Amino acid sequence: MAPDPYSASGSGSAPEEAPVKVPSKDLKKKDEKKDEDFSEEDLALKQQLELYVERVQDSDPGLQKVALDSMRQEIRTSTSSMTSVPKPLKFLRPHYGTLKAYYETMEGSDLKKSLADILSVLAMTMSAEGERESLKYRLLGSEGDIGSWGHEYVRNLAGEIAQEYTKRQGEEAPIDDLMELVQQIVAFHMKHNAEYEAVDLLMEVEDLDLLVEHVDSTNYKRTCLYLTSAARYLPGPDDMLVLDIAYMIYLKFEEYPSALQIALFLDNMQYVKQVFTSCGDLLRKKQFCYILARHGITFELDEEMAADDDNREALQEIINNTKLSEGYLTLARDIEVMEPKSPEDIYKAHLLDGRASAGASVDSARQNLAATFVNAFVNAGFGQDKLMTVPSEASSGGSSGNWLFKNKEHGKASAAASLGMILLWDVDSGLAQIDKYFHSNDNHVIAGALLGVGIVNCGVKNDCDPALALLADYINKEDSSMRIGAIMGLGLAYAGSHNEQIRSILTPILNDNQAPLDVIAFTAISLGLVYVGSCNEEVAQAIIFTLMDRSESELGEPLTRFLPLGLGLLYLGKQESVEATAEVSKTFNEKIRKYCDMTLLSCAYAGTGNVLKVQHLLGQCAQHLEKAETHQGPAVLGIAMVAMAEELGLEMAIRSLEHLLQYGEQNIRRAVPLALGLLCISNPKVNVMDTLSRLSHDTDTEVAMAAVISLGLIGAGTNNARIAGMLRNLSSYYYKEASLLFCVRIAQGLVHLGKGLLTLAPYHSEHFLLSPTALAGIVTLLHACLDMKAIILGKYHYVLYFLVLAMQPRMLLTVDENLKPLSVPVRVGQAVDVVGQAGRPKTITGFQTHSTPVLLAAGDRAELATEKYIPLSPILEGFVILKENPDYHEEN
Repeated sequence: MAPDPYSASGSGSAPEEAPVKVPSKDLKKKDEKKDEDFSEEDLALKQQLELYVERVQDSDPGLQKVALDSMRQEIRTSTSSMTSVPKPLKFLRPHYGTLKAYYETMEGSDLKKSLADILSVLAMTMSAEGERESLKYRLLGSEGDIGSWGHEYVRNLAGEIAQEYTKRQGEEAPIDDLMELVQQIVAFHMKHNAEYEAVDLLMEVEDLDLLVEHVDSTNYKRTCLYLTSAARYLPGPDDMLVLDIAYMIYLKFEEYPSALQIALFLDNMQYVKQVFTSCGDLLRKKQFCYILARHGITFELDEEMAADDDNREALQEIINNTKLSEGYLTLARDIEVMEPKSPEDIYKAHLLDGRASAGASVDSARQNLAATFVNAFVNAGFGQDKLMTVPSEASSGGSSGNWLFKNKEHGKASAAASLGMILLWDVDSGLAQIDKYFHSNDNHVIAGALLGVGIVNCGVKNDCDPALALLADYINKEDSSMRIGAIMGLGLAYAGSHNEQIRSILTPILNDNQAPLDVIAFTAISLGLVYVGSCNEEVAQAIIFTLMDRSESELGEPLTRFLPLGLGLLYLGKQESVEATAEVSKTFNEKIRKYCDMTLLSCAYAGTGNVLKVQHLLGQCAQHLEKAETHQGPAVLGIAMVAMAEELGLEMAIRSLEHLLQYGEQNIRRAVPLALGLLCISNPKVNVMDTLSRLSHDTDTEVAMAAVISLGLIGAGTNNARIAGMLRNLSSYYYKEASLLFCVRIAQGLVHLGKGLLTLAPYHSEHFLLSPTALAGIVTLLHACLDMKAIILGKYHYVLYFLVLAMQPRMLLTVDENLKPLSVPVRVGQAVDVVGQAGRPKTITGFQTHSTPVLLAAGDRAELATEKYIPLSPILEGFVILKENPDYHEEN
């Protein structure tokens, strides 16, 4: 019997035959055509296979065995090319039903198993969707090597296992046979450079622990890269689990810096400790300390982590960031920007037509205040400028005194504090220069000096706690501006340190009924900063009670918004931990209830990229409410805070914010520019720049002011010429409107932050880690900007200094084994995402070769251009220690 290959032979005996893809109409014509198309060898193969199919059904076991072996041989040898369906599979299609029916009649023997193997392979192209026959026959077949049937087959099986697993989990059926198969498939994938397929399968069957056994030194980096990148898109708690596995793998292969980064991402101090104790090499420990310092967390080393006292002190010094100022100035000298700049150099008024420059010559207090900030931002960390640190010539006061007194009352506070910004990170000379203001008899100047002390100490820890010693005495003074200076100074100096002493000094103020509202508001923020992301219950309780005690009228005050924010910062990025507090906030006065709810939610999920929370916040913004509700502002900022975690979410959030601009109420439109500013901070994307430029001419001045400030934020520290040009034009456009002009000036200062050497981006380590203190500083400023007129244009303009928490040099500084700067050639280019790509693809594109120290723009990545040194950190950012490569030979 030679069955016609295209008649549905055997369909009677196998009712499942229906879905076979056989052309139904006019079979005869097709048949004649088909036969002409085959080449001779194809026809020969086809007849050969049909013969085998008959032989398999023979009664003689010997013949059956030979037929099965030959059939197996044919299928295997053809499976190698996968561009089209292999010929044998194509020709065996019509006989799938026949073979299946015959299989059912066979007695159990090795032959039956061999036939099951072949059916399993045929099922790959033949079986109906969702039948999972390939898997069914695989489990019935022989235990042979799974890979010999080819990659496609293994991938197909993996897909079916995932479906079967879900089904069995639902029915609570045993899964041992599946897991054995999974073991084989994972081993196969890991051997054949398909790590991500193995990871995907293990994620489906919820058994990632298997991975740790199967990775080896050749593929662990690619595996972990895939795991860490996938974690961004997984729902909790799977994401943490995946990162845990990556951490284990990195530890197993002694890739400590990467393990440390995952430990920081998980915010797991036990893991951080484990990295230190697992590694015996002092140099590598120094590199860990640089990573910790950049992340901005307070971390105390103990005997376990570094046994030798001197070594421990040296390591602790790096964590305390004492070398930051020195490194930053090395970079500045290398790039030759040490020359101090004046605000006029930034405004470049000579490039504009007549009207603006004429208006600028008038010496108004507001314009001087703007110049104070511009001067502070531009010369931040350089230790010298042309307004505040000018050496005194004739009298002891010198000209720095003069500039200070060109500002009105509270303006003097910002002016005195700006000295702290200019001497940023340089604690010793900073405190020495600020000291003179403590002897002033003007309270505002003293308040500024107190704040300046906090700014100088921001991000730099010191064993003798100078900030605490200087500021503690002023916390309970009569004058509220001095109190605010000291309180805010403590918040900046000890941000993220979870320092108990500060809690014991500041919490009583919250419970003090006599304290003015502004002092209480700044206390809440400072406590939020010091305990950022700690979920500290005592602090949370204190702020909650304070919120409950406020009267109706106080809840309407602009500064009250800082209380819920202080509460939110305690839970920054901590996801579910916020739920208890969020429940309590539902009992607050309805004036602030929703505001509090939105603020807590947006802080708790900041930087997580949680899609559901973004949807929830968008839902809040979509409501058109009768009376102007304040809670939609934080909801809009929340969208940006949650979505800034990864590139995809970020693009989508920008699009959603465009919609809010078109359909939202006024209070939402005022927050949208700020949200855009946060999404692209220090990363001027052209589309966002254009949107903000359009909004900066909006008829609503609040929207225009927010847009102008945001232009400054997205260009912060980039010296972006296009934004600088926009702002210059705006300065002439708004030359009559003092408040808008003030915002334009601030933005101009931000664009030239640190003469273009600093960034405000809270993400570092190739956009993997989010520094909690940096984000807290930015978010605090943005919440203040939700009410520009009352706060930033009022007498609390010094909230602009919260940005100091996010200011970091955007540099790569390579140092040798003695931590002295070492100049080596590096390639700097746009980072390329190479996750899951085959081979060893290039990780950067369009690079230029420079010698270190170099500046890294947003989205840049650097790699060493020499084999002579080995970097001790896989990510070249900030301080990187290089050690000499022992295998390197100079080429003559």
